Amino acid sequence: MTSRYDRAITVFSPDGHLFQVEYALEAVRKGTTAVGVRGRDVLVLGVEKKSTAKLQEPRTVRKICKLDSHICLTFAGLTADARVLVDKARVQCQSYRLSVEDAPSVDYITRHIAGIQ
Repeated sequence: MTSRYDRAITVFSPDGHLFQVEYALEAVRKGTTAVGVRGRDVLVLGVEKKSTAKLQEPRTVRKICKLDSHICLTFAGLTADARVLVDKARVQCQSYRLSVEDAPSVDYITRHIAGIQ
């Protein structure tokens, strides 16, 4: 029934709720915590591991991804949303290596990911 009302941001449901806002709040609730701690010579990334669905293989849930030989990324939101950003960041790392013939900087990749809408 919700598919009739959730096609635009400004359309209200019959009971007066905006479905887009409720979807965003649900995505935040389903997300996990991600923490990064930097030391003098080390960086530690940690993520919260939530229980998986009955039909989901627990080994397939990965919240820490390797983008390049020297860059890792962790995410706190939904895996499906982050997978798109991770794939684009990996392509950008490869493209940078091919065009500049050097490893991309963390700052460069961070700005690229932040600029994706």
